[in-house]
Amino acid sequence: MSETNFWLFLAAAFLIAAVPGPGIFYVAARTLSEGRASGFASTAGTALGGLVHVIAGSLGISAIILASAELFGVVKFVGALYLVWLGIRTFRSAGRALRLESEAVGDKRAFRDGVLVEALNPKTAAFFLAFIPQFLDPAASSPTLQFIMLGAISVALNTLADVIVVLMASATRRHLIGRPRLMQRLTQGSGVFIAGLGLSLALARRPVHG
Repeated sequence: MSETNFWLFLAAAFLIAAVPGPGIFYVAARTLSEGRASGFASTAGTALGGLVHVIAGSLGISAIILASAELFGVVKFVGALYLVWLGIRTFRSAGRALRLESEAVGDKRAFRDGVLVEALNPKTAAFFLAFIPQFLDPAASSPTLQFIMLGAISVALNTLADVIVVLMASATRRHLIGRPRLMQRLTQGSGVFIAGLGLSLALARRPVHG
């Protein structure tokens, strides 16, 4: 890969990571409702889910899913239903005793949720397939390896942005933890927002390349 292509990619990937998207809002909502440890676990999970899309994209699996209206619909609706279920679960948990941090079992669940939420989002697959090939050097060896390398860098930058958001959301939560009524409303709002992300995904359309 040429040095020019690499630096152009890095600049573009950095700007994209800095723009708030569904992933950032998701980890922020989990952090506000469950604590910093859960937020970090969610971030690690979405990072692994992003790498799943990178590998799938490099092997052509993502292209097959996006090319099939049926496969795209199945993945999209499974991911959407999972997000809606997470939102409902978060909303219903708002009345429970508040904790500064989640328990270990909660962290494991947050990690698993993060992996599934990201891996079942076909919009992420569409993004990688549209974004990364613009910076590949066809004259260089192993375009598959180039795709994986650039995809991993993009995931790392997105994860860094998520970590910053988790720290900010955690600081906000600590200020509100002494106000149980407000904290309960905040947790309920986080649940509604997560479910809203699921509804938004359900309405997403398959990208059509003409």
